[in-house]
Amino acid sequence: MATISDVARMAGVSTSTVSHVINGTRPVRDETRGRVEQAVRATGYRRDSLARALRRSRTDSIGLIVTDVSEPAFAAMARGVEREAMDAGLTVLLANSGEDAQLEARALEVLAERRVDGLLIAPVARSHRETITAVIDRGTPVVLIDRLGGVKADQVGAENTAPMRELVLHMASHGHRRIALAAGDTGVSTIAERRRGYLEALDEAGLDVDDALIVTGSGRAADTRERTTSLLRQHRPSAVVAASTETAVGVLAAAKGLGLTAPQDFAFATFDGFPHTDLFRPGITAVAQPAHEIGATAMQLLLSRIDGSLTSRPRTVRLEPEITYRESCGCPA
Repeated sequence: MATISDVARMAGVSTSTVSHVINGTRPVRDETRGRVEQAVRATGYRRDSLARALRRSRTDSIGLIVTDVSEPAFAAMARGVEREAMDAGLTVLLANSGEDAQLEARALEVLAERRVDGLLIAPVARSHRETITAVIDRGTPVVLIDRLGGVKADQVGAENTAPMRELVLHMASHGHRRIALAAGDTGVSTIAERRRGYLEALDEAGLDVDDALIVTGSGRAADTRERTTSLLRQHRPSAVVAASTETAVGVLAAAKGLGLTAPQDFAFATFDGFPHTDLFRPGITAVAQPAHEIGATAMQLLLSRIDGSLTSRPRTVRLEPEITYRESCGCPA
């Protein structure tokens, strides 16, 4: 394998000059630069990025832990993170926690062992927050993404309560009085915030809270389908609002199994929704959170902590989602 000395010898320059050309650390005359670049190509020299990073006490990598990157919102967040990291010359190491606190703790341990320069974490429902705090105490910058609260760290997510309140009030304005919520796991901070918006809307609309109309559980599609099937059979709400993409899938699967459709048999809306929601027929009313922007903003904040340009107390950034009303809630096309 070619070394920097081989390049310097072929180009007739010092190794420090080769380093300046490769790393851009000092101006080099065009003629000299040309000889060095030609020597690099001729020798097939490749810079040892890991060794260089270790000399700087950096690994030029960051860790990203989410519950399931196949979920549309997390996938978009991951793309936002990756774009900013790539522009900064960093590699993203991705881990899926599977909504399991033990897997999350293991992922934190593995990434810490790899000496990542920083961590982005969407904590699981019953996360071992002391594990995250221990990573912070060791000096590794951490930013919570999407699921906020519980740790003294920078945090970036979407507004959840107000959009859900607006969505449910919209249903009430259409005359619905029995509005169900497919919540899922309220141990997840985002779901808890959306449930709060649902309850606030009922109160504002003068509607009683009926616990039988709130579907909880794991939040997984299969579990939600089973629970929503019972809800639709026994309690027949006139409207259903889902708190996530997974619970939305469960609701729609339950309706299909019972031969029900929206908006003919019940009005329907969801938080998050699906990619290309506007292609569904009927179109699905949905709250679209700015997931890509959340990921990008979280990565920018993490970079500021890594390079030391941001030394203030932890910041919390909330971005505004956008609600699009379509036919599934009874609105015209």
